[in-house]
Order: sequence, then C-alpha cells, then structure tokens
Amino acid sequence: MTIDTSTTDAADPRFAGLPQRPGKIIAVHLSYASRADQRGRRPAHPSYFFKPASSVAATGSTIERPADTELLAYEGEIALVIGEPARHVSLEDAWNHVAWVTASNDFGVYDLRANDKGSNVRSKGRDGFTPIGPALIDARAVDPGTLRVRTWVNGVLMQDDTTAGLIFSLPQIVADLAQHFTLETGDVILTGTPAGSSVAVPGDLVEVEVDVPGGPTSGRLATTVVQGEQPFDPELGSLPAADDAQREDAWGSREAAGLPPVEPAASGLSPELRAKLEQVPVAGLSQQLRKRGLNNVTIDGVRPMHPGAKLVGTAKTLRFVPGREDLFVSHGGGYNAQKRAFDAVTAGEVIVIEARGEAGSGTLGDILAIRAHARGAAGIVTDGGVRDYDAVAAVGIPVYTQGAHPAVLGRKHVPWDVDVTIGCGGTTVQPGDIIVGDADGVIVLPPAIAEEVADAALAQEVEDAWVAARVAEGNPVDGLFPMNAQWRERYEAERS
Repeated sequence: MTIDTSTTDAADPRFAGLPQRPGKIIAVHLSYASRADQRGRRPAHPSYFFKPASSVAATGSTIERPADTELLAYEGEIALVIGEPARHVSLEDAWNHVAWVTASNDFGVYDLRANDKGSNVRSKGRDGFTPIGPALIDARAVDPGTLRVRTWVNGVLMQDDTTAGLIFSLPQIVADLAQHFTLETGDVILTGTPAGSSVAVPGDLVEVEVDVPGGPTSGRLATTVVQGEQPFDPELGSLPAADDAQREDAWGSREAAGLPPVEPAASGLSPELRAKLEQVPVAGLSQQLRKRGLNNVTIDGVRPMHPGAKLVGTAKTLRFVPGREDLFVSHGGGYNAQKRAFDAVTAGEVIVIEARGEAGSGTLGDILAIRAHARGAAGIVTDGGVRDYDAVAAVGIPVYTQGAHPAVLGRKHVPWDVDVTIGCGGTTVQPGDIIVGDADGVIVLPPAIAEEVADAALAQEVEDAWVAARVAEGNPVDGLFPMNAQWRERYEAERS
C-alpha cells in the first residue's frame, strides 16, 4: 500500500511527505558497498549523525546553496519512518517497528565540513537540506532487501542501487539504533547513499525515487537548487573553505571536479627510475649517497611492519607539533591536517610523518591506513607510534614506525600542516623527495641525483655479487673487498 502525502493539508507544508513532524532524524554515514568502495573504506559497523527536524522539506521545494560555497552535494536515500516505538528489539523483530518507507535527499555542503566533519551540524543541518516524500510506502507490503533508490539530475540518472548492495541491512540499522536509545513514532532514519552522489549547482533539478521494481513507489521527490545570498559573519564562526581534496570527494572523482589528473612522473620518479629503485637495496643507496657527501639521509628509529615489502615513492609530508591543549582544540578536531593528508595522498606517494620521535601516541590507525591504501599510496613512514597495530598490518600497505601505542592523537601531538619541509627520524624530508625502504630501514633520496645514484648502486650490486662469489670460492677478503688492481683487472676482463 502507498499513501500519497503530496497534497496533505498539513499545518506545516514542510512535513507534507511525512505523517508528522519527526522528533529525531538519524542518518547513516556509510552503508552501501558501492559508495564505500568509491571512498576506499568499508566500515566494520554502521555510524550515524543527527539532522534537525527543521531541515525537512517537501517535494517541489527549493534548496539554497549558501553564499560563498561551491560544493552542495545531493545524496539520494531510502528513508524509514518509525511506527511502533523500538527499544532493545531483535534483528528479526526490527522491521515490524518500521511503518513507512519513502524517498529522501541528504543534501550537504562540503565547504562547511572543516570544523565538524562527522557530526555534519553545519554542512547538513541547514533549512531545506532534508527533502522527504512525496508518498509513503507501507513497510509491511515490501521486503526490506528488495528496495531500490534512484537519483536524477536534470533528467539524467546519476544514482541507481538496491538494498541488496547494503553493507548493513535496514533491519540491522533499526536494531542497532534501538539498543542505544528509543526510536519513537514518527522518527526518521536516513539509510545512506550509494555511489553516484555528486555536486548540484543553482538551476539544477534533483529528483529521488524509492520503489520496489514493478511494485509500490514513493514517486519522485523533486528539489530545485537556488543560490543563497546571505553572507556568513566571520566573527561568529568558521567560514566556508574548499580545497581540491574536498572537490574530488564532493564531485566523486577528479575528472568530474574538473581537476587535472595526477601525473606520478611529474614528481621526478619515472616508471623507469621506480623499477631501478625497486631492485637496489637501501644499503646500496646509502653507500652511493655517502660517496657524494650525503650522510644525513636515513630516517632513523623506524622499523618495517612488513619487512619483506619494498617501499618506493615520493614524499607527501605531514607535520605534528608537540601536544598543547588549546592548540589541539583549534587544530586537532574536524577536518584536520592529518585527515587532509590521508585524503589527498595520490598514487605512488609515501606519507611521511614528523612526530619528533615521540612514540607515546598513535599517529595513525587502521582507518587512515585503509584510506591511504585505497588512494594508491606507496606507503607510510612515521617516527611516532601506530594504533590498531595488527589491523594496520592487515591492510597490507608498507608502514615504517617506532612501534605500537594505543593512545589517540591528542595525547602527545597536534596535527599542524601538510606538504611542508619536515624532520622525520632525524632527517629532513621535503615534499617530492624520493623515499626508499626495505628491511634495513628508510632512506631519503634527493630527486636531482636519484637516477645517477640508482645506476651507480645497481652497478655496485653487480660488483658485490661477483666479489661474494669469489669469497665463497675460498679467496680471502683482503685485496678483494675492496678490489685491488689485480682483482679489478680480472673483474673487468670477466665482465667484458
């Protein structure tokens, strides 16, 4: 059964798509496999945030893109409306507490996520940012595993997925929430969005529909984007801010955001040079750098979590400063430098973290390791600690660290800035420096001499292998390592 609420004579037209004004609106952060794979991480458990009832709007409404912002993103979602109150209900009984299903659009402004990303208070709580409706589908008439959600922008289909693609089923979401607080009659749960969410601009018509293919439907929930004119007061709170990492996330890809593709070779690490560095050991590079007068090039005090894995990439730097409570309040929360670094790392880069050799706190955990791995990062080097050590190791990305520590970031460090010259393990590292690591440790290779050093190290490896073979034959080391004139002549003759 479908209840058409689009013409309901409600006291407040904003709630025409609902049986009543909801007491609570709870939204799921990440629930569809397609969206999780796009974001590069699959959560082990659902997580949530609240939206105010004042953000609800009916079909046919307009939504303002706030002044001085550019990244208003739509997210077509299935909305559940609670009928019977639910508190400590079983997974099997949870769906019985859902009265209706309908369409919703969880709009958000990425420019406003900086200081409360996760809670989404400012980015998703604005008036009109939760259109719901237009018709209610009787939940008893549908199988929660067969629902479909689709989103169109100006008539073009942008999102199309079904609840078969959920990481967490709809009944699980209801039962999980109900073990924490009472879901009351009229409460709304926004169940997450699939892949295809992107940016809408003034003039766009965004439509969302929830249905069972061949069965009941919510009808199309239509919202038109307009430009807001009211400016933000800089003396009251944080202002909108957007960077290329935010743009890529909001649009769904660098291409869709109009950003240039990442060129790994532009950093000075060509595929040919990378192949050479993957063959030569760090000890050989250290020897060649010392011959050229460079001794302070090893990142000391770190050990590999995967001793058998070779690390080769260009440095993307992240700097922590010593912990100070007031600075952690201003720089530690929200979309801080640590999160920006892991969101912006590109294929072939190594995140190098300055933690001043302070191992009494974690500088990353499994979620950030998963993010770096999904972005194609070559590895992570930190002269601090790692939380969730076993989980980070299971991700598989090469990581070098001082060791494990359970404490969260705020105990010893404040994330400060990204892409600056840092000191890691007693060594200066600049963005774009070439980082090579193996079981012996990590070395920093200046890009200007990297090709020369790699070629010399490979040649030295050939020579050392020849010397090792002669020693294995029973020859003494004296005069052979290093080679005197007699041995050198024999070596050159055999090579030729």
